[in-house]
Amino acid sequence: MIKLVNMVVRADGYTHEEFVERWMGPHADIAKELPGLQKYSTSLPTDPERSEYDGIVELYFEDMGALKAAFDSETGERVNADAAEFIDMEQGPTLYVEETVQLDRS
Repeated sequence: MIKLVNMVVRADGYTHEEFVERWMGPHADIAKELPGLQKYSTSLPTDPERSEYDGIVELYFEDMGALKAAFDSETGERVNADAAEFIDMEQGPTLYVEETVQLDRS
């Protein structure tokens, strides 16, 4: 399983609250339709005024081929085009990782 992790920074002109409304609403509705997406998780800072990032997104795919295919798809293009309207796509690191769960008591 491959996980894409992105530390997200909102675009200039958006308050944190406006960013959250767009990210968790209309944008999430599009992103959930990515082909091959296994799991989609977002995290918001508890104190956004003291945080370097406005959120964290984690997208899980079977492998790198599935991730690439998802973003090469029409839906993937829509996700990126929509994100570019309210996310500073040049900011925040992106990691492609294989997750190892050390403990899960959920």
